[in-house]
Amino acid sequence: MTAKIITFGISKGGCSKSTSSGITSFLLSKKEKVLAIDMDGQGNLTSFLTNEYDICNVFEEKTVLEAILEGDARPYIINIGKNLDLIPSNDFLATLPRKMFEKQLKLDALQKALEPVMEDYDWIIIDTPPSLSEQTVLPLSTYSEGGTYAVVMFDGSMFAYYAIPKFLEIVEGAKERYNPSLQTAGILFSLIDSRAKENDVMVEAIEEDYPQLKFKTVIKRKASTRRLAIEGFEGNSELRNALEHYIPFVKELKKRVNQKQPQESN
Repeated sequence: MTAKIITFGISKGGCSKSTSSGITSFLLSKKEKVLAIDMDGQGNLTSFLTNEYDICNVFEEKTVLEAILEGDARPYIINIGKNLDLIPSNDFLATLPRKMFEKQLKLDALQKALEPVMEDYDWIIIDTPPSLSEQTVLPLSTYSEGGTYAVVMFDGSMFAYYAIPKFLEIVEGAKERYNPSLQTAGILFSLIDSRAKENDVMVEAIEEDYPQLKFKTVIKRKASTRRLAIEGFEGNSELRNALEHYIPFVKELKKRVNQKQPQESN
């Protein structure tokens, strides 16, 4: 097997990138092998999956930063559960651009770090920061024979709406320069307030501007989902309720990815 890479991104905070990448990793790991990678220096995905919040001390020099700089992810992979591994992050990831410059690394640096483990996983799920920095561009530039896909997060706001074309430009740039396998899997609505009247307008706008890209599944924010960061997945009596909207999303994501073959990229 060669891993399929899914990168969750958008250059706006609060769009559920970390929650969505964490839950997607968990659900996929029920039947397949998954490596989750935290490319956000805030380390929210790391905390979400490990329940560790003192990430600078707990994961000091044990993160994706070191994996990229050394060109080998293997020493920095930690096991989370059956079929689920993680490469953590912490605040020191903010130094990545400077250190890449010092070592003269290019935007294929993450790909080189992952090459030794690309055949060990069915899926590599990557969380990115709310910016169009190296931490976002590196995952999009990571080629895999299994295919590389971007999930564009959208919270229904005008701020996120105007961030979508910027993110898609980065996707196209990464595809042209580094990663011919890169495709956009779709735009995932994760609504802050599912009752807001303007949601209908935004749905129409996305469907008009980006035909066929919007996922049919809509993630509606729920208190039980937010509490996953506190309660975790194991022994959580609210788990079924918390995952209600993500279960159909993951099924839809897998269907879309299976229909898109890397060689179809132009």
